[in-house]
Amino acid sequence: MSDTAARRFRPPAVPQVEVRGFWGPRIDVVADRTVGILFDRCIAAGTLDQVDPAVPVPDLRIPFQHGNSVTTQMFWDSDFGKIIETAAYALHRRRDPALERRIDEVVDAYARLQAEDGYLDSWFQRMRPGERWTNLRDCHELYNMGHLIEGAVAYFHATGKRTLLDVMARCMDHVIATLGREPGKKPGYCGHPEVELALVRLARATGERRYLDLAAYFVDERGRSPNYFDVEAEVRGERSEDFWFKTHEYSQSHLPVREQDRVVGHAVRAMYLYSGMADVATETGDTTLVEPLERLWADLTGKNLYVTGGLGPSQANEGFTVDYDLPNESAYAETCAAVALVFWASRMLGRGPDNRFGDVMERALYNGALAGLSLDGTKFFYENPLSSRGDHHRWTWHRCPCCPPNIARLVASVGSYAYGEAEGEAAVHLYCAGTADLDVGGGRRLRVVQETDYPWSGAVRLTVGLDAEADLALSLRIPAWAEGPTLSVNGEAVDLAAVSVAGYARLARRWSAGDVVDLDLGMRAKRLYANPKVRQDAGRVALRRGPLVYCVEAVDNGPLLDGLSLSPTTEIRHEFVAGLLGGVVALSAAAETDAADWGGDLYRDAPPDRRPTALQAVPYYAWDNRGPGEMAVWLRACAPDAKRDGTARS
Repeated sequence: MSDTAARRFRPPAVPQVEVRGFWGPRIDVVADRTVGILFDRCIAAGTLDQVDPAVPVPDLRIPFQHGNSVTTQMFWDSDFGKIIETAAYALHRRRDPALERRIDEVVDAYARLQAEDGYLDSWFQRMRPGERWTNLRDCHELYNMGHLIEGAVAYFHATGKRTLLDVMARCMDHVIATLGREPGKKPGYCGHPEVELALVRLARATGERRYLDLAAYFVDERGRSPNYFDVEAEVRGERSEDFWFKTHEYSQSHLPVREQDRVVGHAVRAMYLYSGMADVATETGDTTLVEPLERLWADLTGKNLYVTGGLGPSQANEGFTVDYDLPNESAYAETCAAVALVFWASRMLGRGPDNRFGDVMERALYNGALAGLSLDGTKFFYENPLSSRGDHHRWTWHRCPCCPPNIARLVASVGSYAYGEAEGEAAVHLYCAGTADLDVGGGRRLRVVQETDYPWSGAVRLTVGLDAEADLALSLRIPAWAEGPTLSVNGEAVDLAAVSVAGYARLARRWSAGDVVDLDLGMRAKRLYANPKVRQDAGRVALRRGPLVYCVEAVDNGPLLDGLSLSPTTEIRHEFVAGLLGGVVALSAAAETDAADWGGDLYRDAPPDRRPTALQAVPYYAWDNRGPGEMAVWLRACAPDAKRDGTARS
C-alpha cells in the first residue's frame, strides 16, 4: 500500500466551511425556500401524524404494492431525517428561530415515540405494531434509522442540541442488542443500505467505537449464505422464490460484498452500500474492502455511467440493466442515485486524494444531481433523462418524495465535499469561492480562502492562513479535463509533473500565513464521444466545458432538436450571459439542421435537405427552468466540411 493510500482523510463538518461563489446563492435558495417547502409538503402528506404518539393513529394514505409488504409510507421517517439534516445546514447558513422550532417539534415527537427498549420506527410502532424486525428485506427499518441518524448528527453540529442524537444513539444500542452473529440475535441487515454510512457519522460524532463496529458488521454480513432474506421470508411463511423482484441483486445481497465485481440492482441502494463500504475501509483500515470497491468503481465508470454522472437507466428496477445500456429519452437516472454517487466518490477519497474519484464526484454533483432542483428551489426531478420531447418536467411533490430532501441536503452541505483533512495535510477536491478552516492535527488549524469564478472560469487563487509556520501538504485536484493547467506558489511557477500524485498537485512545504497559490485549469469547450458499444449515442456528440455538461433546448434552438448536427471542426464559442438562467456561460456554434419540408409525407426516397443554423447550449443542470420544450444532450455529429468550416478550431 502506498503512503497516499495509507492516509485517512475525513471531510470537514459543514460549519467549518463558508461557501460563496457558484454554490453560495444555491445554498441560500435551499435555506430561504426549499427547506420550508419540504417541511410544509411532508406535513401536509401526513408524515407528522404518523410519528406523533399524541394524535390518533392515522389511516393508510399510500396503497400497498407487491402484495401487502411494500408502501412508500413505511419510509416516511427517512424523509423527516433528510429534512432535519437539510434544515440543520440551513440554520448554519443563517439563524432562523421559526425553523428551529419546527425541527424541535418533530424531534420532540420522535423522542416521545421511542420505545422503552430504544426501538424507533413510526411505521412499525404506529401502523404495524408487533411486526418489527420481521421483514428487513422490504420494509426499510434500518434505512429510516440511518437517515434519522444523519439528521441528528447535522442538527447537533448546527445547534449543539443533542436530544435527537441521544435518541438515535439509544436506538442503535437497541439494534446492537438485536442484530448480529451472537446467540439470540438475528443475523440481519437492511434491504436498502444506508445505515452503514450513517453509523460511521454517528461514531465520529460520539467517539463510540461500537457504532463503527455495527457498520462493519452490516457490510460484512451482507450476502452471506444462507441468505438472511430467504431465511426471514421462510419464517414469515413465504417462499423465497416469490420475492416480488425475483433476485437479490436488487439489493446487492446476492454475494458477500468482497466477491462483488459488477454494479447491479437498484442504483441508490448500490451507491449507499459502496459508500458505507468505503467509510468502513477508511475508518477501520480494512484493506480487504479496497479491491472490491475498485472493481465496482471500474465497472460503474467504465460501462454504466451517463455523461452527466447520472446512473441507473431502468425504471423497472430503478437501477442497472446490462453494460453500455445508456438510453437517453427513457433514462431513469434518479436524482437520489446521482446524489449517492457524490457520497460514494467523496468516501473513496478517504484513503487519499485521487482525481478518478474527485472528477466523478464533481461531474455527478454539477450535472446529474443538481438538475434535480429547479433554480428557484421549489420543484424537483425524480428522473433525469438526457433527451426530452418536451413532456418531462419537475414536480412539486411525489408519493415517494425521497429526491427533494436528498438534493437539498447535498446542496446545503456542499462545502464539506470540497475539502479533506488529515494528519499533517489537507486536500481541495472542489473549487468554489469561500473559506475553510481545516483540522490538520496537533491542534493546528489551516485556513484556506478560495477566490474564483469557477465553474465559469478555471482560474483559482488560494490564500493560506496559519497561526504559525508549519510543514504541511496541500493537495489540489487537477481534473482530467484540464488543458495546459498551470500552478504557482507566491508567484513562483511549480512544475506540475514533478508534484503530481494521482491527479492532484501535492504541495509539501513549509507554509506561512499569507502564502498564495494560483491555479489555472485551462477551461474550454470540448466535444465528447461515447464508446461505440453505447448504441444510443453512436454518431453523436456531447458538449462539455469544465465540470459542466451542456444541452440544447427548444426555447433557444427551435423544435426538432434531433435534426441538429455539429461538425467536428466548427468553433465552439462561450460567453457569460448574466440574464440567462441566473447567469451562465452559454455555448454557441454554427450547426446544421434538417429542413422541415416534408409536408405530410412519412417516407421519401431521398434524405431531407440540410440548412445552416446557429446552435446555443446551456448547462444541463439548468434545463426545464423556462418554457416547456424539447431538450437533448447528445447531438448528431456531421462530417466536417472544410469549405464551410475552414480552419476553425474546436
